[in-house]
Amino acid sequence: MVLQVTKGDATSPQAKGPKIIAHVCNDLGGWGKGFVLAVSKRWPEPERAYRAWHRERARNDFGLGAVQLVQVRPDIWVANMVGQRGTRTGSKGPPVRYEAISQCLDTLTAHAVRLGASVHMPRIGCGLAGGRWELIEPLIAETLLAQGVPTTVYDFD
Repeated sequence: MVLQVTKGDATSPQAKGPKIIAHVCNDLGGWGKGFVLAVSKRWPEPERAYRAWHRERARNDFGLGAVQLVQVRPDIWVANMVGQRGTRTGSKGPPVRYEAISQCLDTLTAHAVRLGASVHMPRIGCGLAGGRWELIEPLIAETLLAQGVPTTVYDFD
């Protein structure tokens, strides 16, 4: 399976059948910059679910490497993937955590296979998280693509 890359809006996936829109969140409960703004503009549920997930983190699996799947239409889910520590670059480098993103992608793959869904995303972990695409793309290949999940990356015009 080959990773598809196209120009467009990842919140408007161009595919038939069930679809999962995947993106990377931070582990602070912050939602207000980057791709999440486009998600919230289209659907309020992912932000509400993420904030509640973070608020109740003592009683759930919220943390680096965790995935929350939120259904926004009968055929579309948003995957909130916790793959960055904090929001600022500091002494430990940018907020991206590749190991957490890999763990998220493993979980995402299982969800996609179970739902028979294709996966759609921006260049996850490479915006505000400060990650490098040449390190993220192989993680996608080892998880989603290795299991035959059709995956499209959207570069916004």
